[in-house]
Formats: sequence, structure tokens, C-alpha cells
Amino acid sequence: MTDIIHAIKSLKSDAQVTVDNDDINKITWHDGNPTNITNKQITDKQTELQTNYNNKKYQRDRKAEYPSIVDQLDDIYHNGIDGWKTTIKATKDKFPK
Repeated sequence: MTDIIHAIKSLKSDAQVTVDNDDINKITWHDGNPTNITNKQITDKQTELQTNYNNKKYQRDRKAEYPSIVDQLDDIYHNGIDGWKTTIKATKDKFPK
């Protein structure tokens, strides 16, 4: 789950705040919460950020699976662009959007 601090910083990047044990009821605003961010705005932002993170799992999985750039360039050299596309497509097919 996206933590409360991350959600607050997404709403107000320069917020001066601490949160005890990631508890929405234990937020200390060191700058007085000048924009009056509500707990609902924070939890809505948390949900939005978490959904965005979850929706990009395929990107994280692909990144871990793709060959290194050096290996990809070597693949292009030895097998041409079509050979490289075949290699990359296997990863894309394994982890679809």
C-alpha cells in the first residue's frame, strides 16, 4: 500500500509533515497544513497512487526479464532487428499490458 507521506507529498510536495506508524489519525503538520488537506483527500490519493502502481506491474516484470542493453545490441548485431524484435516480443507476450 502506498504510504500516507507519499500521498501527502503528491498532494503538496513541500508539505512539512510526519506520520506516526502510517496512521491517518496520527499526522503532525509542522507547517500548519496551509492548504487544508483532508484525510479523505489523502486516502483518495493513496488509492490513486496504489492503483497506478498496480497497473504498471507488467512494466516492472518486463524490466527484470529483458536482456541487458549490451546483450540486446549483441542480439541486433548477430540476428538483426527482426531477431531482436523476436527476443523482446517473448518478454512482452509473457507480461502483457
